[in-house]
Amino acid sequence: MRLLKRLAAAAVLALLSACATRPAPPPETPPSAPAPAPAPVPVPTTPPSPVGRNAVDTGVQIQSPRVLNPDRAVKALFVFRMSCPAVTTRTDSSGLTQASDWQALCAQAASLDPTYAPGFFYYGFDWVKVGDGRAFATGYYEPEIEGSRTPQPGYAPIYRLPPDLVRCTRPDGGTGRGRIDQTGTCVLYYTRPEIDDGALAGKGLEIAWAKDPVELFFAEIQGSALVRFDDGTTMQIGYAGQNGRDYVAIGRLLREQNILPAGGASMQAIKDWIRANPDLGRELMRQNLSYVFFKQIAGSAPLGALAVPIADRTTVAADPNYVPLGAPIYLERADRAEVDGLWVAQDTGGAIKGPNRFDTYWGAGADAAAIAGGMSANGEALILVPKGTAARALAQP
Repeated sequence: MRLLKRLAAAAVLALLSACATRPAPPPETPPSAPAPAPAPVPVPTTPPSPVGRNAVDTGVQIQSPRVLNPDRAVKALFVFRMSCPAVTTRTDSSGLTQASDWQALCAQAASLDPTYAPGFFYYGFDWVKVGDGRAFATGYYEPEIEGSRTPQPGYAPIYRLPPDLVRCTRPDGGTGRGRIDQTGTCVLYYTRPEIDDGALAGKGLEIAWAKDPVELFFAEIQGSALVRFDDGTTMQIGYAGQNGRDYVAIGRLLREQNILPAGGASMQAIKDWIRANPDLGRELMRQNLSYVFFKQIAGSAPLGALAVPIADRTTVAADPNYVPLGAPIYLERADRAEVDGLWVAQDTGGAIKGPNRFDTYWGAGADAAAIAGGMSANGEALILVPKGTAARALAQP
């Protein structure tokens, strides 16, 4: 019981550990050989804290463009193209860009020969650093879980977004996701323990049932999953919404209790501990009051925050207050070499908050699970925005 009390007391801790018009130059124009590797620089061991309310408030510095790996540039070009319909119409809360800024680049990308992808990114964008640029990256992937289309003993329901989960203003003036109670008052929505104990049962919200509640819990963290049924059929499910409660990182709780060592709280290690301690593990998961709802989606790839398919080893989740969604991101000097290179910000995440905080997507399968589950990388980040927008951001008071 002492462990449960200490876990509950630690529940407030967070995080588990998400217009150039000139044509692109010919492929020989960008430097063909990598520049000498810069000397290593000290990097933080924890995610940097937010400095301002958005990227402009945090501070922006224009940097020199980097020489790109051609293969990574080609893949990023295709992902950037897919993001363009959303990028050219959405409001950017980072303060760095406006929807119209992306139109010329997106028009150019639509017909660009992929051979010229390195030059497109090298010359067509301002490369900027937000704050000190020091980045922290984790990883996510698409899990596969066993399930049933009908309720079975021991199976956990996979819920769709409840219709009574709305945005409303509470009596204390706070605005956010909640529900309207019987008195007509806006209150916080049900917590994970309340939902686990049946708050949504009998309302017809189940889209399927998961054989293993632990795997479903981690599918919530990933934001998507492939549900495989006994008859061999599958269902792709993706993020539909969240209950508005704070995300609590159970890996951090285990580290704080010295149950798992620093650097040893990988996703697999956490799963192993929960399975070895089922009663305590259930209570541990209930400390995370956040609850994710799913929807059935078509296609073979999960959708990101821009409502387009995300791409393994190219998509990152970022905080849209500091990164324009759809913008290319360049990670470098990381202490995990896998994350270095060009990515595209197509997604968001409940734990992905603050400048230079990223969650790298690795796809599906055992290799993706192994990389993503143990990913914890420190490095530096540059954001690519349309030419001229960086100067405008710097001119803002």
